[in-house]
Amino acid sequence: MNSKWNYSPLTSEQQKLETSLASRYADCPPVSQLLVQRDITTVDEAERFFHPSIKDLHDPFLMPDMDRAVARLNQAMGAKEKIMVYGDYDVDGTTAVALVYKYLSNFYSNIDFYIPTRYEDGYGITNSTIDEFVEQGVKLVIILDCGIKAIEEVNYARRRGLDFIICDHHVPDEVLPDAAAILNPKIEGSPYPCPHLSGCGVGYKLMQAFSMSNDIPQSDLQGMLDLVAVSIAADIVPMVGENRILAYHGLKRLNSNPNLGLRAIIRICGLNNRDLSISDVIFKIGPRINASGRMQSGREAVELLVARDFNDALERARAIDQYNKDRKELDKRITEEASAIIEASGEKTADRKSIVIYNKDWHKGIIGIVASRLTEIYYKPAVVLTLHDGLATGSSRSVQGFDVYKAVEHSRHLLENFGGHTYAVGLSLKEENIPEFSRRFEQYVAEHILPSQLTPMIDIDAYLSFADITPQFLSLLKRFNPYGPGNSKPVFCTKRVFDFGTSKLVGKQLEHIKLELVDDTSGKVINGIAFNMAHCFDHIKAGKPFDIVYTIEENRHPSVTNSVQLLVKDIHIPGE
Repeated sequence: MNSKWNYSPLTSEQQKLETSLASRYADCPPVSQLLVQRDITTVDEAERFFHPSIKDLHDPFLMPDMDRAVARLNQAMGAKEKIMVYGDYDVDGTTAVALVYKYLSNFYSNIDFYIPTRYEDGYGITNSTIDEFVEQGVKLVIILDCGIKAIEEVNYARRRGLDFIICDHHVPDEVLPDAAAILNPKIEGSPYPCPHLSGCGVGYKLMQAFSMSNDIPQSDLQGMLDLVAVSIAADIVPMVGENRILAYHGLKRLNSNPNLGLRAIIRICGLNNRDLSISDVIFKIGPRINASGRMQSGREAVELLVARDFNDALERARAIDQYNKDRKELDKRITEEASAIIEASGEKTADRKSIVIYNKDWHKGIIGIVASRLTEIYYKPAVVLTLHDGLATGSSRSVQGFDVYKAVEHSRHLLENFGGHTYAVGLSLKEENIPEFSRRFEQYVAEHILPSQLTPMIDIDAYLSFADITPQFLSLLKRFNPYGPGNSKPVFCTKRVFDFGTSKLVGKQLEHIKLELVDDTSGKVINGIAFNMAHCFDHIKAGKPFDIVYTIEENRHPSVTNSVQLLVKDIHIPGE
C-alpha cells in the first residue's frame, strides 16, 4: 500500500484541555487524547459521549416548517384524506418510507406508500406519478429523501389539489419548492443543531413532532430506531451529535429486538447470535436492502421492512439476497470493464486529476458502486455514466476532503438534473454534452483539489505501545462506538514491533499474514491480521523490526480465546 501516514499532535491549547480529562482517565492515557481530538473537552461531555441518551435528542420543532408539517398532517388525518408516503429507492429512502408508513399506520388507515423504480420512474417525483396519485384520491404526499429540487413538479401538484410535505437532507438550491412544508436541516439559515441528518432521520423527527403534538408516548417510535441506524450507516452521514444518539440506540434495538424484516436479513447474512456493529450494517445489511432498488424495485425492500409475519419476511429477504448476489456479479464485471478502459487510455488519463467514463450498455443500478470502486482504485474523483431513456445518467464519488457536489455543480448548465452530497452526486445530461462536461469537471477538480487529497492518507490518532493495550483501555475504547464520519474508528501506530516467531502466511494464495507480534515494552503477544501484505513477510520472518498502523478489533471467531486482534492497515519497513 502506498499510503502516507499522517499524525497531527495535539496543539498547545488541546494539550491544556487534555490535562483536564487526564485525571478522570488516568489508567488509560490515550483515552483523553482521543476525546480531545473529537472536541470533547470536559468530563461531563465525555460522560454524555460514552452514554448517549435519548433525552439529549433535539426538539423537532427547532426545524423550520415543522409546525406547518405537523399541522398539515393532523389536518389530513382529521379530514380522513388519503396520504401517500413516497421515498427514494435506496437504503435511506426505503427505511424512511418504512418508518413513517409503519408508524402512522398505527393511528390511521387511509395511507399507502410508493417507491419509484430506478428504470421506469427515475429519481424523484414526476408529473405522471402525481397524476396517478390524483386519480387514487391522494391529497397529501409525505416525500422522503428527495423532493428538495422538485420545484416544477410541486407546482404542478398544487394545481391538481395535491399538497407535499418534503422531508429531505440533500443540498437545496436557492429557490425552494412551494410545498405545504419543507423539512431539511441543510436549508440556509436553519437553526436546527444537527444539519447532517439522514433522510430517514428527518422522517423520524417529523414522527417525533407528530407524536408530541398529539400527546402520544414515544416508546413505539423509539422502537423503530433500528431503521434510522441502518439509514445513518448506509448513507454515511456524520456520526456525531444527534446522529450518534440515534445510531447508538438504533444499534441496541438491532441487537435486542429488531424489526422483523431486519431480523430476516440478519439471519440470511449469518449475523444472528452476535453483536452487530455499524460495519455489519454497511457491509452486510445495507447492500442487501439497496440491491432491491438497484436490481428490481425498492418497493420490495419496504414490503420487507413493514412485514408483520417473520416467515413472510424471511421469504422476501431470500429474494433480496439473490438480488445482492446478482448485483455483486455485475459490479465486478463492470468495474473490470471500466478499469480496462482507463488502463488502455494510459497517458491520456495518467495526468488527469479526475475520471469521467461512459458506456451506454452498463447497468444503471450499479454505476454508483462502480464509481466508488474506481475512486478507491485510482484515488481520484470519479463520474460513471450510462445511457437511460435517451440521457447519459450517472453517479459521482469523491476522495476524502474533496467536495464533488461543487465540482458537478460547476457544470450545471450542461446538466438536465443533479443532486446529492459532498461525496456522492447523481446526475443526468445529454449524450452530446459528455465531452464538455468531462473537460469542465476535470478543470474544476484540477484547480481545487489539493495534492494531498490525491494520495491515500492514513491519519494516526495516537501512538501506542503494546503495554497500553490493557483491559481497561479496551473497555473504554468500545464506548467510542458507533463509528462513522466525524467519529472514525481510532487508528493507532506502534513502532518497532517484531514477529514472535509464529507469524504465517494465510489465504487461498497466501496473500495475507496472520501476525503474532511483540514489542519492547512488555512480554505481551498481540495477534493481528495484515490483508494483502505478503510482500512484507520475508522481512517480518527475518526478525527485523517494523512499524504498523492498525485498528483494534474484536476477533469473533469461536475458536479464538484472545479476542483482541489488530487489523493492520499498513506496514512500514524502516529504510524503505
